[in-house]
Amino acid sequence: MAQPESLAELLNGRRAAVDASWPAVGYLAGWLLFHSIGAGAAGALICALGVVAWRLRRGDKPRAVLIGLLGVCVAALIALHTGKAEDFFLLQLLSNGASVLVWVLSIVVRWPLLGLVVGAVLGQRTRWRRDPELLKAYSRASWVWVLQYVIRVAVFLPLYAAGQTGALAGARIVLSWPLVAACLAVSWWVIQRTLPAGHPGLRHPVVEQPA
Repeated sequence: MAQPESLAELLNGRRAAVDASWPAVGYLAGWLLFHSIGAGAAGALICALGVVAWRLRRGDKPRAVLIGLLGVCVAALIALHTGKAEDFFLLQLLSNGASVLVWVLSIVVRWPLLGLVVGAVLGQRTRWRRDPELLKAYSRASWVWVLQYVIRVAVFLPLYAAGQTGALAGARIVLSWPLVAACLAVSWWVIQRTLPAGHPGLRHPVVEQPA
């Protein structure tokens, strides 16, 4: 019997996190070499454009890669507007703070975001919600994602307040693909531990038919 797909395989989360690390590398390089926000922004945009070109060449969906590019452009514009190098990471800080609130709310109202994401990838829409065991598994695993965002905010916020641009860039890199990889692995483990023995898996929600 074939092994079930992991979350990492379904969501390609590690690859996306690696892509997100490159603009931070470019920003840090430009800022350190020239002590200029403009140079840092240019370095970030060059890296982001390189990622976009590479992904489009490999046939990835344009919308996904262009959203990443838009985020880098907005972050660069914020830093250029305020004249503070650390403000390049303000959007990242705010988005992670908002993610904590949204993910927690989704769990509380029994629409866990992890289920919505995986369900959309698998073309199930919301059919998985009619499987009580899958709903419980997605809810528990979603707390792992909440913890991921909490860790980022806890690290980014004091560094941002202290104006530590270099440390922020380093934290952005370290807390991108390594943290995402850990989050995917742990949340997948939680799902597997929560689903009862004999459950057919994420692709096959067990939906009771009305009598």
